[in-house]
Amino acid sequence: MGKVYLVGAGPGDPELLTLKAHRLLQEAPVVLHDRLVDERILGLVRGKKVYVGKEEGESRKQAAIHHLLLHYARRYPFVVRLKGGDPFVFGRGGEEALFLLRHGIPVEVVPGVSSLLATGLPLTHRGLAHGFAALSGVVEGGGYPDLTPFAHVPTLVVLMGVKRRVWIAKELLRLGRNPQEPTLFVERATTPRERRILARLGEVAQGKVSVEAPALWILGETVQVFEEARLKAEALPWR
Repeated sequence: MGKVYLVGAGPGDPELLTLKAHRLLQEAPVVLHDRLVDERILGLVRGKKVYVGKEEGESRKQAAIHHLLLHYARRYPFVVRLKGGDPFVFGRGGEEALFLLRHGIPVEVVPGVSSLLATGLPLTHRGLAHGFAALSGVVEGGGYPDLTPFAHVPTLVVLMGVKRRVWIAKELLRLGRNPQEPTLFVERATTPRERRILARLGEVAQGKVSVEAPALWILGETVQVFEEARLKAEALPWR
């Protein structure tokens, strides 16, 4: 009976892997990986690679993933389950851990850098934001989230919300957020294809902002302060 490591692949940049994650990827006889794991990270794998990615709305595939993990854990001394970001941040790592533990399979979690920490923006900052919250734009069964608890959080981070950005923005405005609030979309953070789109919340609600998934969406006053600082730093002559 093998052990399963739930490993966070981070947001994309291989240098953001933990040392333990790097070692396990090179030593694992089999790695089951998600759709959004960066190809450079998959290139570190020396053993068998098994693709178990899901598109939005394919929740039913999760049961099949559970049984694949069980199958390989019974065949190999250890197995790596590789997830983008961190396994326990909107990654269903908890579901997989509980399933395996109920079947007598030992589980160890190797944390990864969540994409919500990979934009270069502070989520809290004295005088600007005393707290933050993260939410998924999609709930189980494809439903829409209740945004009421998040309406007045100083910094709000939305994952998996690109396709519903207009609805989310309109709902946040209805709940009292400022249409002039600065927001930032970061597509494919920390990868060579990263793209940043700065916009006001009202502009998003009007459908004026073009974004492609996968992207992280941050709302709050820290966005404008630090995105402007980043752009000024990039313009310095010695860069």
